[in-house]
Amino acid sequence: MQLPIRPRRNRKSAAIRALVRETVLSPGDFVQPLFLQEGTQNDAIASMPGVTRWCEADVVREACQIFAAGVPAVVLFPKIDDALKTSDAAECYHDQGLIPRVIRAIKSACPQLCVITDIALDPYNADGHDGLVRAQANGEMVILNDETVEILCRQALCHAAAGADIVSPSDMMDGRVAALRDALDHAGHEQVSILSYSAKYASAYYGPFRGALDSAPKAGDKKTYQMDYANAREAVREILLDEQEGADMIMVKPAGAYLDIIAKVREHSTLPVAAYQVSGEYLMIESAAAAGWLDRKAIILESLTAIKRAGADIILTYYAKEVAKWLRDS
Repeated sequence: MQLPIRPRRNRKSAAIRALVRETVLSPGDFVQPLFLQEGTQNDAIASMPGVTRWCEADVVREACQIFAAGVPAVVLFPKIDDALKTSDAAECYHDQGLIPRVIRAIKSACPQLCVITDIALDPYNADGHDGLVRAQANGEMVILNDETVEILCRQALCHAAAGADIVSPSDMMDGRVAALRDALDHAGHEQVSILSYSAKYASAYYGPFRGALDSAPKAGDKKTYQMDYANAREAVREILLDEQEGADMIMVKPAGAYLDIIAKVREHSTLPVAAYQVSGEYLMIESAAAAGWLDRKAIILESLTAIKRAGADIILTYYAKEVAKWLRDS
């Protein structure tokens, strides 16, 4: 065959493939989620094999090890005792609560590590929803938008005062980014960034995470505030609104089944784009690998590369620390 153009020449050796590789993972791409609980012991999370729910003392050591591995940031998720869960979620802005204490401890031990906090009410809400709930006369549950945003602002101010570098609203209430930015600025926290869950879908992939935090809704679902997974244009609308309201970074969640959304968001915004490889994605990989059906390391690297290739600048993944070590040692 007389072929002047042979694309396979650029794939003929590992060295050449490395030279022409378009997408390269780096430890600096990752954020490590960390689960927290009160007390002095750590617990393995049954719904997420290999993932730990840390006590306050040990999570500080873990955070320092994550930073030493090259991962620049962690995001904190608390499991709150049932006795502290109320219908007004007031524990979320208690300045001596679990999250503020852990923020202060991590920043004291490892000040260069970026600490991100989740801004949402579901871990603290007796109803298990991301917003305040009101029962209607007909028995339906309504999630209150504006009243919820007021509580979210108090939560963000609490975290900022404790030393959080980034607050990350995951609630999907309308107008919360603008309200958070205004509240933070007026309180002197102009340098605290907002990473908004701008396109957070009502997804079945979240199941193992809710088991980790015991934060599933007690009644109803989250479809009146999280997005319909059938919609793509709506994601663009949401990210543009959050950009206008003052978000510093935007997020798509989940990641693996939403690569088209990541790519679409990347095309429409100049802000850094984050994507969350969620608990269901993690569990699918772990289950298949444990059964011997997939090469675990290969599929982890491929899945994360695909997320970055789609346009994500930042990847939240339970594999952050492990993959950072692989990349460092390769």
